[in-house]
Amino acid sequence: MLHETNLFVTVRTLDVPWVPFAERARAEPLCKGGWSITLQFGFKNDVDVPAALELLQGHGFELEPMRTSYFLSRSTVIPTLGGGMAPWREKLFANMHRNAASVADFMNLPANRVVELGTKVQI
Repeated sequence: MLHETNLFVTVRTLDVPWVPFAERARAEPLCKGGWSITLQFGFKNDVDVPAALELLQGHGFELEPMRTSYFLSRSTVIPTLGGGMAPWREKLFANMHRNAASVADFMNLPANRVVELGTKVQI
């Protein structure tokens, strides 16, 4: 099942400190109800995806904050013994990956509107 409007969003952090609001969001139609969205932030800008998407109002789709869902990918790193890195390094990397900040929090996404789809990655 697909929603009526689907936005495929790419978030980029550029090597400049600030990206002006006029250059922050770009939308390209893909098909009926499908859009490719590129959001650009400077390394000093606060990444706020919902606020950046509001900049695109009037481009042919409507975003209602309480009816918008955000789908994210999430990977879980699993250390595998034998071959590759030393076991202690694999375990350390897996623990660091698990303790890293949430992407949803970093992008300022509302917690009650996020759906995470996960995969397990063996190292």
